[in-house]
Amino acid sequence: MAVSGVKEFEIKADPATVMAAIAAVDRLPEWSSAHKSVTIESTHDDGRPHRVRMSVSILGINDEQVVDYTFEGDDTVSWHLVESGQQNAQDGSYVLTESGAGTKVTFELTVDPKIPLPGFLVKKAQKTALETASKGLTKFVESL
Repeated sequence: MAVSGVKEFEIKADPATVMAAIAAVDRLPEWSSAHKSVTIESTHDDGRPHRVRMSVSILGINDEQVVDYTFEGDDTVSWHLVESGQQNAQDGSYVLTESGAGTKVTFELTVDPKIPLPGFLVKKAQKTALETASKGLTKFVESL
């Protein structure tokens, strides 16, 4: 059962600073408790991550994932799941828009687990991911 969610939030920093923090995927474990380790396997020509391997644990479910990142300037980054032990699919994105207070961030995430899980558990895991992305990323960026 695939679930999708969207979270919008504000960060008191310019879009380039927010994008630099998002692109620092090797630092994900600093602000996302679900990410246990992250290894950048390849980069785009501009040095931003392309293929990334990560070890994650959310609601007691551990997974090794490989995702490919795509960047569109300093306002959009998306990723697509390439390999996972626990998921059929995962697609996510951050879209950044300059705002009076700094940057409006729109985070979207769709996850399709391989193993049958109760709907409430999948939705809880997704909600946890959305909350971590908003609160953790905001705190990380604003502390830089």
